[in-house]
Amino acid sequence: MGGSIYYQSSEGSELVEMTEELFKKEDDFQELLANYDKLLAGEQIDPDRPRRWLFIAREAGVPDQEDGGDRWSLDHLFLDQDAVPTLVEVKRSTDTRIRREVVGQMLDYAANAVVYWPVDEIIARFEATCLEEDKDPEDILGDFLQGDVEPEDFWEQVRTNLKAGKVRMLFVADKIPPELRRIIEFMNEQMDPAEVLGVEIKQYASGEQRAYVSRVVGQTAEATSRKSSPRGEAWTEERFLQELRSEAKEEEVAVAIDLMRFATEGPNKKPHWGTGKFKGTFSAGLSLSGTRFNLFTIDTLGHLSIGLGWNTNKPGGSELSERFRTLVNELLSEDFPRNTWETGWPRISLGSLVSDHAEAFKKLISQYAAEVTQLVEEEIE
Repeated sequence: MGGSIYYQSSEGSELVEMTEELFKKEDDFQELLANYDKLLAGEQIDPDRPRRWLFIAREAGVPDQEDGGDRWSLDHLFLDQDAVPTLVEVKRSTDTRIRREVVGQMLDYAANAVVYWPVDEIIARFEATCLEEDKDPEDILGDFLQGDVEPEDFWEQVRTNLKAGKVRMLFVADKIPPELRRIIEFMNEQMDPAEVLGVEIKQYASGEQRAYVSRVVGQTAEATSRKSSPRGEAWTEERFLQELRSEAKEEEVAVAIDLMRFATEGPNKKPHWGTGKFKGTFSAGLSLSGTRFNLFTIDTLGHLSIGLGWNTNKPGGSELSERFRTLVNELLSEDFPRNTWETGWPRISLGSLVSDHAEAFKKLISQYAAEVTQLVEEEIE
């Protein structure tokens, strides 16, 4: 058993000794992390930009083939503010698997997650978790993003990070044995862009009182130096088009340029450049009385994502959203379902808008902009 910590309830009062106590059940340990994600010590993982956590799911299933059923069950899945999937496996120190099986388990999860986890499924799990707790997914996500990035850009960055293998693996235990610590350090030094760390969370008790102390292990100087990188700078038009030309056909680039100009012309237009490290994004939007309405997003891979469905909690609501989902589906000969329309990112290639389709798409967006502008003005009156 370990030592003790001491706390003082008020100045001048006696110190109270709290002795280290092991977790009695793994389920209690897991529930604690689900409810108090700050125990994952984001400020130790990145002191310059402390990690913040968006809780996606507990017991997140991981398939081992495309469109296959779940083969494994990950204890917790989080995303940080840079959309990095963070896989958490929890073990008590009394569990002998902490020395043998846990490393293999985590590698199974990570290796298959980056290939077989569709982002739509991650979104669905996040929404299900919120609804189980009687919370609004849009509110939770909005509070988490703090206005730094548009929701569709964030989810798209999750997809990009998975594709690049940019994930974080966290081994969490009340005591991490020396042999596991060395394995974590070795893996973290060798794996890039993936990150492998341990979080040791000690529990201290005095009667009914509990205290928890977290400590991150596995951060060698070499690994920290190589992997630490500031948040990406906002993309510029020049850099964006240069990258797009390397990925798309010239006629698709022409469509992108036309849509980008369209997104900046006229009243209340407020475009936004993304800050992704691996992929650039340009998001078109409207700013009406302090409220941003998402229109569409173009990325450097040659895709266009339609963001009208993300505005269902704003003037016009679901009725307006559904009407324009029907119009967009008819125009593009698509069949975007309501769930994808409102919480995912209905996506097409820029090539789909070559010829007269781009003009028709712009007219449809202009119609939407005119209607929501009128609705907002009526609310003000």
